[in-house]
Amino acid sequence: MTDGETGRTFRLAYVPGVTPAKWVNVWTERMPDVPLTLIAVPAAEAVALLRDGGADAAFVRLPVDRDGLSVIPLYVETTVVVVPKDHAVAAADEVTAGDLADDEVFHPLDDTIEWTERPGLPAFTRPATTADAVQLVASGTGLLLVPQSLARLHHRKDLTYRPLTDVPQSQVALAWPSDATTDLVEDFIGIVRGRTVNSSRGRNPAPAVEKPAQRKAPKPAQSGSGRRAAPSSRSVPGNRRTKGNRPR
Repeated sequence: MTDGETGRTFRLAYVPGVTPAKWVNVWTERMPDVPLTLIAVPAAEAVALLRDGGADAAFVRLPVDRDGLSVIPLYVETTVVVVPKDHAVAAADEVTAGDLADDEVFHPLDDTIEWTERPGLPAFTRPATTADAVQLVASGTGLLLVPQSLARLHHRKDLTYRPLTDVPQSQVALAWPSDATTDLVEDFIGIVRGRTVNSSRGRNPAPAVEKPAQRKAPKPAQSGSGRRAAPSSRSVPGNRRTKGNRPR
């Protein structure tokens, strides 16, 4: 950490469904002098927060407007359909888009899945948020398609979900302003990418330990008859008698 960063706080934003705990724990271990502040932000507002300088980096859902941003895609989430527990879909282990052809499916305004064609029938309204859509599903007025982590986030006892096998999926990425790639951002990138603390790309790699020069083993002496003695590294079993003059 440079002198100018002493006392700084690293501000990390994250969208609903993303759980940054594992990366935060590594940061806390490696960077105990730099507190990390978590900022929960709606998916639609994450990019604006970065551009306004409200966060140093953010976990976002793709696609996003990448103008002025650096983006590292991280992982893809399974898309699931959220249904009441007594719905016919709940009896299956997984479903296809065709299985929803006769069902009304909500499309909330904060949906982050990039659809080319949405399964099912359009519902009677477009809820403002995924949370609002979940409430409507619980009332029995339609179904909802979301990344699996959002289905877990909005879990209700009267609802369940099943994976969809043939639809687009949501991808989570790390993003930050390209012109604000600070040392702290580089440190966090290293953590997310799984680099070790002594990685060569880190800012403070551990000094290399000089290996002691290996001592060459002396050449085995030759007997007068020209035969070489046995190598010194070879052990002789303790129950074998060595050759020599027998005592008389």
